[in-house]
Amino acid sequence: MGKEKFQKVFGDTKPLIAMIHTAASPGAPKNILSPEEITARALNEAEVYASEGVDALMIENMHDVPYVKRQAAPEVVALMTRIATEIKRRFALPLGIQILAGANREALAAALVSGADFIRAEGFVFGHLADEGYMESDAAELLRYRKYIGAEHIAVFADIKKKHASHAITADVDLAQTAHAAAFFSADGVIVTGSSTGQAARPGDVEAAGTAGLPVLVGSGITDANLPDFYPLADGFIVGSYFKQNGHWANDLDRKRIRGLVTLKKTLDANV
Repeated sequence: MGKEKFQKVFGDTKPLIAMIHTAASPGAPKNILSPEEITARALNEAEVYASEGVDALMIENMHDVPYVKRQAAPEVVALMTRIATEIKRRFALPLGIQILAGANREALAAALVSGADFIRAEGFVFGHLADEGYMESDAAELLRYRKYIGAEHIAVFADIKKKHASHAITADVDLAQTAHAAAFFSADGVIVTGSSTGQAARPGDVEAAGTAGLPVLVGSGITDANLPDFYPLADGFIVGSYFKQNGHWANDLDRKRIRGLVTLKKTLDANV
């Protein structure tokens, strides 16, 4: 079922999903822009990505540091919904939403109202110690909420052994077992990352995740140097840092980097 939903969102491609890190939201310590300015900036990035030929987009409130665990303020949810709605109105690309930290229900609600296609969910199975404190798993509550609001068409892609977290308490549960648990708990796909933002995943971890039978996305550290290595192992690629100037997630977009990676991915597609 997960593969069917993945294909419904992305078709037969191995999508290159470009991250839009929205500027700090109202109420966040680093906020300096109005909602209108934040939305306009996100739309400008969406335009750049779309014009350079990425396969899909995802928005994330990355600048809202420090993140609140498992909660998102009403103004954050409202802003993310507004941005997603405007993107879906203007661009014919699949769109995902992630709301930090682990505000998966709020992301799902924003996706439903805006017409977005998928969410990225932290802490779906197995608890872990995150930057924000201990985060319990939420698969049961999240999928019941998805059913309750009539959002079952929205795919849930779950991070496993996610970045920026300690997994010592589940050290006896390896990544493959975690992926199988996500499949058993009805995730629509799993996301494998490195240890932190911009750090590459390990190819062996991507292969291990694939044993669960779900689509596997690489969620950090993709570059022009390693995409050829990951391409045969994964079903899709979420790219943020590499698309920015000097490869840092907080910088402005770099069209040359975007164009180069899109061209490389198209070459790999053509050689399948």
